[in-house]
Amino acid sequence: MDLQAQAEAAKQAARILNTLTTDQKNQALLQIGEALLARQDEILEANKEDVSRAEEAGQTVMVDRLLLDAERIEGIVNELKNVVSLEDEVGKVMDRRERPNGLSMERVRIPLGVIGIIYESRPNVTVDAAVLCLKSGNAVMLKGGSDAISSNRALVKVMREALEGTAIPSDAIQFLDTTDRSVTGDFLKLRGYLDVIIPRGGKGLINFVVENSQIPVIETGASVVHTYIDKDADLDKSAEIVVNAKTRRVSICNTLDTLLIHADVLEEFLGKAEPLLSEKNVELRCDEQALAVVGSKGVAAQPDDFGKEFLDYILAIKVVNSVNEAIDHISKYSLKHSEAICTENKETAERFLQEIDAAAVYVNASTQFSDGAQFGLGAEIGISTQKLHVRGPFALEGLTTFKWLVRGDGQTRPA
Repeated sequence: MDLQAQAEAAKQAARILNTLTTDQKNQALLQIGEALLARQDEILEANKEDVSRAEEAGQTVMVDRLLLDAERIEGIVNELKNVVSLEDEVGKVMDRRERPNGLSMERVRIPLGVIGIIYESRPNVTVDAAVLCLKSGNAVMLKGGSDAISSNRALVKVMREALEGTAIPSDAIQFLDTTDRSVTGDFLKLRGYLDVIIPRGGKGLINFVVENSQIPVIETGASVVHTYIDKDADLDKSAEIVVNAKTRRVSICNTLDTLLIHADVLEEFLGKAEPLLSEKNVELRCDEQALAVVGSKGVAAQPDDFGKEFLDYILAIKVVNSVNEAIDHISKYSLKHSEAICTENKETAERFLQEIDAAAVYVNASTQFSDGAQFGLGAEIGISTQKLHVRGPFALEGLTTFKWLVRGDGQTRPA
């Protein structure tokens, strides 16, 4: 594998992408969608290899993250079509001003250039990332996890071949076809070729990228998600929210990890929520007060259960005596991804919204909504947990920057 040659090819493709019209990009993306559906049998056959390896290794949670089937491929293509339908951000005039000296100035959105994406497990990210990058005028270099190597290889092959004959050069999608982890370190040193690196995965991956990259990084993904049940909550509604936030998909970054319950409603709330969680086979890791209520239906929480991203059917439960205590706990353990409160007290809700520092803060809703499509952005590139450039679910706009276009008629600046 010649990383530098791939990066150079991507850089040249990015120059072409920067000149294309919205229609040209959209037509190329629709070609990708048609190819994914037409060739889904070979994609699913490759996916079976990844799933089989995960099953043999006893990685039951990983199987759900890896699995592709006809329905999921159709979902991927539907997301692709949603992206096609979105307004193109490239070329938008963000600001326009006329200076007293006659200079005309415009601030215009442009692509970032070449984007490197490092991600784990989910083969749908391969398509989502490529489609979003291409629509926003960027070339992309993809480094997926070794556990999805067969699926990713097949998906990239289909996408690159689908681009042949379109306005987008196939070199706009580059794939690091290797399971060698040492390549990641070399990938992070492609300064001058890559304009930004986006890691999608667990805390370990993100920390490694941040600490080793010579390229600017947009941090995404890692999370410790909390939901606080206030003393003024509607407990029936709150129980449904908690079950959805924990069990709809347990292996994604917006899944509930820690449930905080006000002491005044502890017994009543757990009386409603515990049977629903038990039906879903959720293990409850409870502090002393909560364990006294659920008894043998829970286990004693260990100190490190609070502040842990489980990505599994495990829920930590802690009892608090006030909204102050809930906010303090979240502020201590949050990775600034998604946090929620259930309350009918508007003043408490507004205080929570104001004081919690996270990319997405919810009142009376499941954190599973932290998703680009649910925010009306189309398939997301990720959920940024940092504060510079983009924050929260981001897609096309987050994959652009801007430049100033200055038009004059002979103006010079006085000494």
